[in-house]
Amino acid sequence: MTVFFTSDTHFGDHRVIFMYGRPFATTGEMDEFMIARWNEKVDPGDTVWHLGDFAVRASERHVDDLLMRLNGRKHLITGNNDAPAVLKSAGWDSVAAYAEIEEDGTKLVLCHYAFRTWNGMHRKALNLHGHSHGRLAPMPRQFDVGVDAWDMRPVTLAEILASRPARKPSKKKGAVQAPLPLDE
Repeated sequence: MTVFFTSDTHFGDHRVIFMYGRPFATTGEMDEFMIARWNEKVDPGDTVWHLGDFAVRASERHVDDLLMRLNGRKHLITGNNDAPAVLKSAGWDSVAAYAEIEEDGTKLVLCHYAFRTWNGMHRKALNLHGHSHGRLAPMPRQFDVGVDAWDMRPVTLAEILASRPARKPSKKKGAVQAPLPLDE
């Protein structure tokens, strides 16, 4: 079983096509693309934490249909655009505004919003969030998992950690660049 993270799919929301430059002519085209990208990565037995803004202006039936088409066991961390139909769907294994979980020995603090500080941040805990659509400069150990930052698909913790930028090159001859440590 693999654990994935994603956010800000905004299924059915025409505004995100224009606001965030998503390359689709219609919401139907965008939705089908994101469903395909999700299911290419996520197997039915996997777990997906969706960190908010799943669908906008959708009926309960539409949300249920979307969730049935998406692979994996799905948990929702609520976002500012998640309407009652999203929150009430039986397709979620859990619905909460915030969660703290551990994945591969790493403590993760999950919320739709990026935090300035979070529980365990000085003990290597990571803050995974959405809401900013890849436009917010991250703090150390903080990652936007939204589809606009991750090629319209869910990502694993390993992919998230591999995205960390390398340190600036040393001025010493022959020095090797090292990734930023998680405790910086």
